[in-house]
Amino acid sequence: MVNRSTVIDDGNTKEQQEQNQPETVTTADTGKDYPQRVKREASWPSVLFYIHLNILGLYGIFIMFTSASFLTILFTLTLTFLGILGATAGAHRLWAHQTYAASTSLRIFLMLCQTLAGQGPIYSWVQAHRLHHQRFREDEDPFYSARSFIAAQVHSQIMSYTPEQQLLLDGVDMSDIEQDKVVMFQKKYYWVLYFFLHVLLPVNAPLEYWGDSIAAATFVAFSLRYLIVLNVCWLINSAHFIWGLDKNFKPSDSNSVFFITKSYWPQYHYLLPNDYQSGEFGDYGSDFTTAMIRVFAALDLATDLRTISSVAVRKGLTNAVETGRPIVECIQEQATEEMNEMPKNHYLNRDRFM
Repeated sequence: MVNRSTVIDDGNTKEQQEQNQPETVTTADTGKDYPQRVKREASWPSVLFYIHLNILGLYGIFIMFTSASFLTILFTLTLTFLGILGATAGAHRLWAHQTYAASTSLRIFLMLCQTLAGQGPIYSWVQAHRLHHQRFREDEDPFYSARSFIAAQVHSQIMSYTPEQQLLLDGVDMSDIEQDKVVMFQKKYYWVLYFFLHVLLPVNAPLEYWGDSIAAATFVAFSLRYLIVLNVCWLINSAHFIWGLDKNFKPSDSNSVFFITKSYWPQYHYLLPNDYQSGEFGDYGSDFTTAMIRVFAALDLATDLRTISSVAVRKGLTNAVETGRPIVECIQEQATEEMNEMPKNHYLNRDRFM
């Protein structure tokens, strides 16, 4: 004979268990169940680290102007440029968007430069950036592209991922990156490389080779350099707030602005991210990173530089209007046809192939 009270207790227990379980939501693109969106929590080790880095970096400015030697300043600037190059030409344009192909020696060089940036392994950087593009201006974007510049530039860097974001990150297609032995080597030995290249080299070189002070080596070559590189590289994910289109622009106006003239580059980049000439800091085709990629190509270290001319963009827009097909799909078709007809050294004639 079944005890009625037992049935009631079991029912209450099940209800309580259901209430204690996290709610899930099903995404339309994958059909998978994800934990319901929760607020991101601060990563306190990151918070404390960035507070100390800002204090020490700002003190490094004082040391730079008062006691640091010229060689230390020059050495700091060199490492700064190499770190930024590793993030822009390497992690962003080469590995995240495949805008060109690189030889093994160039990939190794850019991997070492990216390690100097101190932004974590290339694998993790690319994974987060690809999710940023997939979820641009959505709540799941890890870099708060729907909020504000400060949120994207600073706040997002000191917050941990939500369970939903972590699952979305795990779902990002990284098959091409996993086949790159240089990236996977760095991922495996990142913290060893980080210690020797990012920490030991900047601090030891001024002390060992030209006898500068411990303060100059620590606060200028390490802290100030790290502070500059981090903030510049963070702009890759937040610069659209600075150089993007005004929110009051109509879609028809914005199409004529950034598609055809390629000004206000972020909107162009987020729709057509495979153009190697899209600069990270508000320009197109004339920035330092683009120039370096052309130098690499001239040295036969970089090949298959992908770009889209304004002519191809206009033809794609025309096809999209006439056929009713998606704009990006039509432009990509025109870009593919154009790239097949372009000479391999098209990067040497920018005025013609832009």
